[in-house]
Amino acid sequence: MTLHTIMWLVFWVVIAVSLFIDLVIVKHHHGKVKIKEASLMVAAWVSLALLFGGAIWLVLGRPNALEFFTGYVIEYSLSIDNMFVFIMIFSYFAVPPENQPKVLVWGILGAIIMRFIFIFIGVQLITKFTFMIYIFGALLVYTAFKMLKEHEEKFDPSKMSVLKFMKKLMPLKDNYHGDNFFIKEAGKMFATPLFATLLVIETSDLIFAIDSIPAVLSITQDTFIVYSSNIFAIVGLRSLYFLLAGMAGKFEYLKYGIAAVLVFVGIKMMVSHFYHFPTILSLLVIVLLLLIAIIISVMHEHKTKKAINQ
Repeated sequence: MTLHTIMWLVFWVVIAVSLFIDLVIVKHHHGKVKIKEASLMVAAWVSLALLFGGAIWLVLGRPNALEFFTGYVIEYSLSIDNMFVFIMIFSYFAVPPENQPKVLVWGILGAIIMRFIFIFIGVQLITKFTFMIYIFGALLVYTAFKMLKEHEEKFDPSKMSVLKFMKKLMPLKDNYHGDNFFIKEAGKMFATPLFATLLVIETSDLIFAIDSIPAVLSITQDTFIVYSSNIFAIVGLRSLYFLLAGMAGKFEYLKYGIAAVLVFVGIKMMVSHFYHFPTILSLLVIVLLLLIAIIISVMHEHKTKKAINQ
């Protein structure tokens, strides 16, 4: 049994146990999680990722560990932006707080499966067709500028084709029926708004994966490192959602930092055959860009509050 195989086994055991614990905790709170509790949950997931990165350092070596940490930071930063979209989706469908955890559970499980497929395909494409790295890099730069261009546009789930297609296949109820995705009335099956919410979230995550996976592939093409860093960021999304839901609007300029990260890793991919950025340098640049965006956001919020109070 190789060291990589051992780490794969450890990874799945850690994820399975951690998800079970998280499901019990979130279910206990019924979706009503205070910022302090959400902060502790986020800290726990981040600490777990750091510990797993430390295990990679001990077993697979420093280079692999640095690649894991860099991939994790990229995925987690992109997830922050994605969570604001999830907040808008829940708001659009007026999902009761007690039903939100169930949607997030199934959304995360779906993401775990989809990411594995996407990452495997992405690694194979870059390995067999080296020019794909330029395409992925250009895609990231394009996504960054698109993100900035659409900064002021409001996300409208009703315009998503998948929702329109679903309504053609199955009638959609206007009201919620507990936490049921489907109900049967008069011998006919109906989808509930909760299922429509899940469908839109899964579709959104599929779109997000197109951005995030090439970004992590710019750091390494090791399937284990790419997938583990992705999943460690994804499994903590529910706690991150509850935290950001209570802090929405506090990081106004974070989107610009994330866009800058996408531009950096996109350019990094496109010049990879000519110049290799050291992993530690990439990690420092990414963290620095995000910190600058967060600091500017906090300063702007403080200045705004001060102006209002005067």
